Amino acid sequence: MQTTLFGLLTFILIFVLIDLMEKLGNFIDQEVAAKTIFEYYFVFIPEIIRLMLPVSVLLGTLFTVGKLSNLNELTAIQSAGISFIRFSIPFLATTLIISFFAIYFGGYVVPKANKQRIFIEKNYLKKGLVYSGSNIYFQDKANRIVTIDFFNTNDNRANRVSIQEFNPTNLTEMIHRIDAKKMVYDSTSQSWIAQKGVERFFFNGKDSVKKFTKLLISDLSFKPEDVIKKQRKPDEMTLPELKEYAKNQLETGNDPTRIEIEYQSRIAFAFASFVVVLFGLTISANKRKGGLAVHFGINVLLVFIYLIFMKISQAFGKNGIMNPILTAWIANLVFLSAGIFNLIRLKK
Repeated sequence: MQTTLFGLLTFILIFVLIDLMEKLGNFIDQEVAAKTIFEYYFVFIPEIIRLMLPVSVLLGTLFTVGKLSNLNELTAIQSAGISFIRFSIPFLATTLIISFFAIYFGGYVVPKANKQRIFIEKNYLKKGLVYSGSNIYFQDKANRIVTIDFFNTNDNRANRVSIQEFNPTNLTEMIHRIDAKKMVYDSTSQSWIAQKGVERFFFNGKDSVKKFTKLLISDLSFKPEDVIKKQRKPDEMTLPELKEYAKNQLETGNDPTRIEIEYQSRIAFAFASFVVVLFGLTISANKRKGGLAVHFGINVLLVFIYLIFMKISQAFGKNGIMNPILTAWIANLVFLSAGIFNLIRLKK
């Protein structure tokens, strides 16, 4: 446990120093206060912990089991009639508990921290991130696109709005368009009211134009609170918010595959600690020349192969080649199977 915590703290320090060196020029150019810089890296720590937790847990297991193997204590334990599988149970049980904790941590704590981190990047580092209240563009349903130049959250007012509707059988053909200076939400009728604009209908190459002062639009499927949500990054969303977002994407005719993969991957990655420890236990148990250094190198290499495998599978899934659930879990299934095979083989 001490080795795991030490490794985790070391990784946090390394990541913070590397990121600070990379962004130091931006902090100086934007004259960011020291308090804000400290806050930025404080909320950056949860993301580092989420990413480095599997490596840190593996590091702790490696030094424990590897040292026992090199000192022949593991051989003595097995000579006493304790099988390697029984010896491994406390490690796996502890890691499984850590994995369940990682689901909560990565699904709820990290997104809230990321939200504040992205806010600082957006407002202080001027990284060009799209502000959630401006230049909003989304698909309301399969054949309707809504563009909002700026959304005022104080009075739920959208400014400079364009609503474009296309032919359901030919999405390249526009059939209806509304351009308005403002659009406000009426909670009584649960409808939007466009103000000071123009409504156009297109038919057979011709169009009819009608100016309006107020126009009630009752068939829009979004509410004021949905406008900001539609522009949030997946990194800022908790697990329930991701699930709800995927559902909304499906209802509006969009492809929710990427969001579903993100949802499943966040849970699958939480079990990375359990998978790499199961795989690493069997390797660390074998006595090798070079001692712990060789064990460490082999296990870290396998962790990075595991992470690369996961990223490649996600790329295939996002392109629609694989099912979202299979995409997220295939790396775990492959390495878990290999770990169980090695454990059985080692027993023999």
